[in-house]
Amino acid sequence: MLTVTNVIKIFNSGTVNEKKALNGVKLHLKAGDFVTVIGSNGAGKSTLMNVISGVFPIEQGKIIIDGLDVTCHPEYHRGKIIGRVFQDPMMGTAAGMTIEENLVLALRRGQKRSITKAIKTKDRELFREKLKLLGLNLEHNLQQKVGLLSGGQRQALTLLMATLTKPKLLLLDEHIAALDPKTAHQVMELTKQIIKSNQITTLMITHDLHQALAVGNRTIMMHEGEIVYELKGDERKKASVSTLLSLFEKARGREFSNDRMMLI
Repeated sequence: MLTVTNVIKIFNSGTVNEKKALNGVKLHLKAGDFVTVIGSNGAGKSTLMNVISGVFPIEQGKIIIDGLDVTCHPEYHRGKIIGRVFQDPMMGTAAGMTIEENLVLALRRGQKRSITKAIKTKDRELFREKLKLLGLNLEHNLQQKVGLLSGGQRQALTLLMATLTKPKLLLLDEHIAALDPKTAHQVMELTKQIIKSNQITTLMITHDLHQALAVGNRTIMMHEGEIVYELKGDERKKASVSTLLSLFEKARGREFSNDRMMLI
């Protein structure tokens, strides 16, 4: 479903600040895979998502999604088949627009996304139906400005928007990291529900090592722009946070316990 082959991404090429953010990355996801991605800051996790979604061009390699070579396709073109949720609840939605208007934009992804076109009754009914699944009573407040929602409500709405048209691939970039623990749990449960019911192939970055092993069916570890380890099947089921920390130590060649970004 997703095949990333020998992808290289270099920032500030030819300068003293040159950095190879991705170094020959190879990754394959089958349809329905839910893969968690871990690694320290600067490992290349978000850069990987950015090159898959088309935010950054690549220097070398190939990216294929559902049989389509999108390597040279711009971000807006890939947006037809990719859904994405960022860490910041403020991203992914338009604060000055209503809930309904935001959902219209999501529904018309890949089309001319004007909201001046009349909203069909069936679309409004779809919005209410989907919003009801969130359990946040937003289905009764379609005309509410998104900027007035709480962080958790807004992130749940962003998740719904990203999956409204059932994308081929869903990218979750630490999408619950900025939420309080209770809200983060609620949004994560909603995430698992939506992914399972729609059978969406998913790539999710997390700094929570417990979560990295608890959700999905595979875990990959990145270090210095490369995928250095992968856990799946029985090996993953038997793995613990201690297992991951041991692998991190091997990858980095030093103790990992003081890394403040690793939430154990």
